[in-house]
Amino acid sequence: MAEKFVFEPTKFDQIKDHYDVVIIGSGGAGLTSAIQAYELGLSPVILEKMDKLGGNTTRASSGMNAAETFVQLDHHIVDSFEDFYNETFIGGGKMNNPELLKFFTEHGALAIDWLDQHGIKLDDLTITGGMKTERTHRPSSLAPIGGYLVTELLKYIAKDQIPLFDNIKVTELLTDNGKITGIKATADKDITIKTDAVVLATGGFGAGKDLLAEYRSDLLNLRTTNQPGATGDGLKLAQKVGAKLVDMDQVQVHPTVQQDTPHAFLIGEAVRGEGAILINNDGQRFVNELDTRKNVTAAIDNLGGTGAYLIFDRDIRDRVKAIEFYDHIGLVTTGQTVAELAEEIHVEKQALQQTVKDWNVAVDNQDDKWFARTTGMERDISDGPFYAIHVAPAVHYTMGGVAINHKTQVLNEKNQVINGLFAAGEVAGGLHGNNRIGGNSIAETVVFGRQAGQQAYKYLKG
Repeated sequence: MAEKFVFEPTKFDQIKDHYDVVIIGSGGAGLTSAIQAYELGLSPVILEKMDKLGGNTTRASSGMNAAETFVQLDHHIVDSFEDFYNETFIGGGKMNNPELLKFFTEHGALAIDWLDQHGIKLDDLTITGGMKTERTHRPSSLAPIGGYLVTELLKYIAKDQIPLFDNIKVTELLTDNGKITGIKATADKDITIKTDAVVLATGGFGAGKDLLAEYRSDLLNLRTTNQPGATGDGLKLAQKVGAKLVDMDQVQVHPTVQQDTPHAFLIGEAVRGEGAILINNDGQRFVNELDTRKNVTAAIDNLGGTGAYLIFDRDIRDRVKAIEFYDHIGLVTTGQTVAELAEEIHVEKQALQQTVKDWNVAVDNQDDKWFARTTGMERDISDGPFYAIHVAPAVHYTMGGVAINHKTQVLNEKNQVINGLFAAGEVAGGLHGNNRIGGNSIAETVVFGRQAGQQAYKYLKG
């Protein structure tokens, strides 16, 4: 059996007072940009304020969207950048920044290639809400994408000996005449690092009560799927040096989060993408389960605070390995029959049996005459045991953030570039409009993480 990979952060006494590029944050965007910068010949450093690496990326479970990939063709799926653009644009309420969206949708396939060249293979496909085509790439082991991606990227950080320090919080970006000249940070002691380029990869503010209070106080009572470090630090750092913030009131609430436990656990969209349905307390479906997150959230909210149940069978469970983890920590209810499952979750058994029967007919005919669902209908719910997970909406993702152009350069209030400052991942705003499509956040970290590394190199060598 392969030995489990354990990454050891760099010892604090090895920190230097100068690096070519300082990357703040150790999630998908930060790790990708560091590896890309290193492979171009730069000396990067990654600074992470938490003692746990990977940021919110480690919590991602569904996959990574990309169009026109070799993986799709291997699965006989012919996709197009145009369809990917249009479905993301419509899904985002047509509020997406077109410049960012064009670059994003046209570089996903290259990002899949780049990962593949690094032995990070996303060779299985599923589908998420708001999409009409299977373009959500994931490992064929069906392991949750986030943990897999972070682990594999950290292997490169270790191999290339890229310094990565944890428990260091950056407190200030230093500038001179509008150009980045360094950073100040605090750990056991205050430190200053000189650098001409900084990449903000600090994530969003889904766990930042102060920013939520300022921009979306109506969401303060909801739980969050975010790791505790997602408090918007990068936005505050950028704002202090004149960066513009965009779309800050656009906060995504994820519809399917299990929160009957002390920790809220996001139940990934892949569960619905592989065939699960949602039912209310009367045992009936009430929504197209693969509508946009915004619309599914609204439908669950309209149930009056009861939440909903995801219903699926052994076949669907086998297609989403994350369910093994959900079951292991006690989030999954099991019944050998649909009637038994109904008793376990206290819904009327005839109603649930009829709902499942109707759904199976819809799958068989490929015609959902109740809610016009057209995707995630490859398998019915007929292979026992049968399972349920209780879910309700929770704060999940912040679409707003630092204004950037497609080169990941941070912009000021006059839309001018702040020289030497780059941003990638959830810290940047504008790509997703008013609703992020599932599978686009991991794609964003790799597409724009690579771009930040490349553009930092170009800036420094210019």
